[in-house]
Amino acid sequence: MKILIINAHPEPQSFCSSLFNSAVATLELAGHQIQSSDLYKMGFDSISGRRNYTSTKNPDYLKPQIEEMHASEVGGFASDLEAEMCKVEWCDLMIWHFPLWWFSVPAILKGWFDRVFAMGRFYGYGHIYDTGVMRGKKAMLSLTTGGPCDSYQPDGFNGDINGILRPVHRGMLEFVGFEVLTPQIFYAPAHKSQEERTAELEAYCTRLKVIESEQPISVGRY
Repeated sequence: MKILIINAHPEPQSFCSSLFNSAVATLELAGHQIQSSDLYKMGFDSISGRRNYTSTKNPDYLKPQIEEMHASEVGGFASDLEAEMCKVEWCDLMIWHFPLWWFSVPAILKGWFDRVFAMGRFYGYGHIYDTGVMRGKKAMLSLTTGGPCDSYQPDGFNGDINGILRPVHRGMLEFVGFEVLTPQIFYAPAHKSQEERTAELEAYCTRLKVIESEQPISVGRY
């Protein structure tokens, strides 16, 4: 498989970054083709603006979707965005590694998605969900939380983790056509022993060795 692996944690020594590094090594060893984007290490700029484009549709009023559609037609995306877009288009599977911050992805990852998944290139003209541009491709979230597992249950004080992740699963990944795999969730790694973290990391690598055979989950409309 061709696999794109994303990391969105600012600390290279974090458990999240260890997951990213282990995923790259494990999947390469398994014979997969790998590309990666370590967003903080790259210094990826999450802020959108006219610098997203080398082309201009309307110089007097910036409407991102209009400029995105125009850039898609004329090949007018900035080189840093074009490189990331090509990675996404290339892959069969995309894996995001990130810490859950404020019930969502870190700003750098959201900004990466905002800038890279441009209208006209990744969605639009009727191409959403089942007819999405990314149909036939899979995506998986691999994330860490600050709180323990029982706090992310339907009766926990944070609520059901599936509901928390739904805006990403349905509103971002499925929206552009990706099929979603079961998320890999590491609850409160900072509060676990080194032995426990090592065991979880090893279990993750075991899963990755057979990831190509996994079937997508049903996120659903509601």
